[in-house]
Amino acid sequence: MKKQILGLVAMATVLASSINAAHADTIKMECPNFDGAGKPYCDYIKQRFESETPHKVKFLSLPSASDEKLGLFQQVFAAKDSDVIDLFQADTVWMGLLDKHLLDLTEHVKDMEADFFAPAWQNDVVNGKVKGVAAFLDSGVLYYRKDLLAKYGEQPPATWEELTRIATKIMDAERNSGNDKFWGFVFQGKAYEGLSCDALEWIASYGGGTVVEPDGEISINNPQAAQALDMAASWIGTIAPKGVMGYQEEESRAVWQNGDALFMRNWPYAYLLAQDENSPIRGKVGVMPIPKGGENGQNAAALGGWQWAISAYSEKKEATVQMLKIVTDADAQKQLFLLGGNAPSRVALYDDPDILAAAPHLPAFKTVFASATPRPATATKGQYNRVSKAFYNAVYNVLSGTTTGEKAVADLEHRLKRVKGRQWK
Repeated sequence: MKKQILGLVAMATVLASSINAAHADTIKMECPNFDGAGKPYCDYIKQRFESETPHKVKFLSLPSASDEKLGLFQQVFAAKDSDVIDLFQADTVWMGLLDKHLLDLTEHVKDMEADFFAPAWQNDVVNGKVKGVAAFLDSGVLYYRKDLLAKYGEQPPATWEELTRIATKIMDAERNSGNDKFWGFVFQGKAYEGLSCDALEWIASYGGGTVVEPDGEISINNPQAAQALDMAASWIGTIAPKGVMGYQEEESRAVWQNGDALFMRNWPYAYLLAQDENSPIRGKVGVMPIPKGGENGQNAAALGGWQWAISAYSEKKEATVQMLKIVTDADAQKQLFLLGGNAPSRVALYDDPDILAAAPHLPAFKTVFASATPRPATATKGQYNRVSKAFYNAVYNVLSGTTTGEKAVADLEHRLKRVKGRQWK
């Protein structure tokens, strides 16, 4: 009898293995920088997926440049190719553009929303359907020199007006002391996507909306938006160098990290670099949310980051959803931060002891991420690139003094209406 039971158990085991094998899939997914610093994280994901499910995973190497990667996806999706990729990371501003090519995740992730920062979650909702889940976050922040504020008896600015006053005071004092290269404020002023982010923060902080609202309505033509742009133009050549109109992120950081500016608008990545042992301002770095626009304004930081999404053409949707749930859970996001420094999109991880031990500065970004402002990409769908280009060129014209804020927002509204037509497509 015992031999018969053992034989039945063995047969059942073989049968179960056969069934599992029959249902096993190999999914293809992006694992960013798999051949470099990302490999330990990719190895962790592979081990979990292949031990927790009957499936296998094959990692793909994709272009690192955002525009090249988007071009590749657009070619693949236009062909409705089911063999190239199942799971991948999409830029924050791609969700509306790629909407029809992304699997509807609503039923799969309906219990997860409360665990994520609200702006990041809502950015991935297109026409009421969840099309992605934030892999990690990025958002604009204001950096300041703690030592110089203390030296001159000032506190971090709550508003843009306070920033302007403090920057003027301390810049003048430093220059009178012989530091003739010192500036009050540096940011991203070149006519490119980075200026769209900075200008969105200025306008939203004054209650001027987000250029195009989530419902698709064009909102840019209002007095608050015009006021914000005129304020920014007043910085050029006063507290900010005229050369700031050619700055991207790294040019701003170079000036700031060399000790030649009091305030800097940039992304969270700059914090650890500024605190590097070879940094001239190591130990003097403060970070805070983007200032409000006046006493009645609000904190508004442009939302960045990347989202996990599934190809609508995948023939292995069930297995890919299983992987999606792994890469977006708390343990995976914790590993992504500890191994790669990517800020989690799950709120609870900002109180995690292991994360706090590795990065005591991270809680400072919690408020920033909670109030982050998405760019109008989801609302404008496939027209976002045209919208952003029109926006940053209009802002640049105000900064350069060739037009006023009032005229720029009126002209931009007219241009965006032509881009929109009857509806955003």
